[in-house]
Amino acid sequence: MTSTAGKRPQNTAFGVDIGGSGIKGALVDLDTGEFVGDRIRIDTPRPATPEAVADAVAGLLAEAGWSGPVGLTVPAVVRNQVAVTAANIDPAWIGTDCRRLFGERLAVDGSPRGVSVLNDADAAGMAEAIYGDIDADEGTVLFLTFGTGIGSALLYNGTLFPNSELGHLNFPAMDAEKWASSAVRDREDLTYREWARRVDRLLQEYVRILNPAQIIVGGGISKKHHKWVPELTVDAEVVPATLLNRAGIVGAAVAVHDDMRP
Repeated sequence: MTSTAGKRPQNTAFGVDIGGSGIKGALVDLDTGEFVGDRIRIDTPRPATPEAVADAVAGLLAEAGWSGPVGLTVPAVVRNQVAVTAANIDPAWIGTDCRRLFGERLAVDGSPRGVSVLNDADAAGMAEAIYGDIDADEGTVLFLTFGTGIGSALLYNGTLFPNSELGHLNFPAMDAEKWASSAVRDREDLTYREWARRVDRLLQEYVRILNPAQIIVGGGISKKHHKWVPELTVDAEVVPATLLNRAGIVGAAVAVHDDMRP
């Protein structure tokens, strides 16, 4: 494992992306959006309580050899650094002061660590606007991640409208992510074409409401975008995420560097 200590670019920050199945972290070169050294991944603990996740993140940072400030994403709406929902993670997160939790659990030599915590899809969408597709910072752009659930980030001229949570739109009679997430495709053994039909219907509803100029699709399944994006008929430009599955880490690093506290 390559340590993040030692010689590295000057303009760096550490990001951690907490997901329903895995926790990933890396040091990020903020000039390029590239990782410095290796990405580290560990399984999300079960149950994924705030304390258990914070302890897991502490282990990840120890493995990375990183003792500085850290940006973190969580699969939740975050207002004033407090989680007010809990999607694909333990319900105990609701009402948790994330900044206090991680600041204290990740303390260095007894002193709270500097942290910034934000919604996972917001972090990924922000990273795409900064480092990804050249058009992602112009007009209305909808960024979607397909994984365990469906995360969303809505941007206008590169500015984030936080905590949009479009994956929880009732469609057609349930949360959108319970009908069209990547996990649903796996669970129901849908072909890419069958799954793309569901995604297409979902995107048509988003376009009807929001009229984005562009839709960027991310998450692990975006690596296989050639198998399903061409099947879409929605009246909007749909492009795969440039940063693929590393966008959350990069966005978290940007957030702590800029001292963002949504």
